[in-house]
Amino acid sequence: MMNCVKGSSFIHIIHFYKRFCHFESKSHLGFGSLDSPIRASVGIFWDLDNKPPKSFLPFDAATKLKKAAGQFGVVRFTVAYANRHAFSYVPPLVRQQRKERKTLNLLEKSGVVKVEDPYICRVCGRRFYTNEKLVNHFKQIHEREQTKRLNQIESARGKMRVKLVAKYAMKMDKYKGAVRDVLTPKVGYGLADDLKRAGFWVRTVSDKPQAADVALRNHLVDVMDKRMVDYVVLVSDDSDFVEVLKEARLRCLKTVVVGDSNDGALKRTADAAFSWQEIMMGKAKKEAVSVVGRWKDRDVLKRLEWTYDPEVEKKLYYSEVESDDSDGIFSSEDDKEDVGASILKEDAHAWWKLDSHSECCSELRHQKKLKST
Repeated sequence: MMNCVKGSSFIHIIHFYKRFCHFESKSHLGFGSLDSPIRASVGIFWDLDNKPPKSFLPFDAATKLKKAAGQFGVVRFTVAYANRHAFSYVPPLVRQQRKERKTLNLLEKSGVVKVEDPYICRVCGRRFYTNEKLVNHFKQIHEREQTKRLNQIESARGKMRVKLVAKYAMKMDKYKGAVRDVLTPKVGYGLADDLKRAGFWVRTVSDKPQAADVALRNHLVDVMDKRMVDYVVLVSDDSDFVEVLKEARLRCLKTVVVGDSNDGALKRTADAAFSWQEIMMGKAKKEAVSVVGRWKDRDVLKRLEWTYDPEVEKKLYYSEVESDDSDGIFSSEDDKEDVGASILKEDAHAWWKLDSHSECCSELRHQKKLKST
């Protein structure tokens, strides 16, 4: 009885671990019965210089993009490249929201506007009836505490550093979750932090022209060389990536482009394409299932296709004759020569062409002579 309980608890632990970790169980490890069908690997490559999420919140755009790409398979790679100008840029929508927030702060301070629900500090839980008081409280207390924690971790070494990181991990995560809604970022609008929070690996490149394109292209080619993905999801409208997509298709990889240019060269080259509006509305996530189904049907039809190749058929015919000869059907060299001559005669003209009219007439005359004699 105890063995059964231990076995069931062990299986429960394995299922729980697989739920939060992306790995494929191997049959030789003894988990063959727990294996799910092997799914394809997906890589998301984001050109932030060309296609930043201007009209949408970065975190929401990144999570919706990952959900849509997850319909093609397991998302293994999420990469984003940009220079520092892309991270310092503030979209017009965010600028307008900041202006409205400043105006509302002035009205709250003068007493013209009174909020019904107080502002709550997400770190300590204190309540404030103006947003300006919440911001001052956050800067004076929680921002200073965060700076002290970071300085302690930076000055520590070895085991002490590890202990401090473990000690302050929950407090630092709580601060990072609250600071986004209270304080305005000094540079940009928090694009890199939101993408990292969504699980993307964000890389800042030099300010040279096309530096982000070159770095992203090299990363994509390296992944293709190592056969680490089956589906390539490229977020860009830059036509410089056309050759990379063609190379991916030559390597039998499926390509998907996300961008707003409807008639762009990338979308004409890729196997499938979606717009940002379709990604955010969830339409791309639903259509991805039917797209994968069409790809599978097309692959099956390609395997069933039969094409006639004269050279291949000739080789197969000769191999059959040689196998019959090895069994002793043709005993003499004369028989082999007759067979070879007859094959050459048969292959003298294409198999679909009929005999000429003169040949048919000569054959009929020969038969009449034989009957008369």
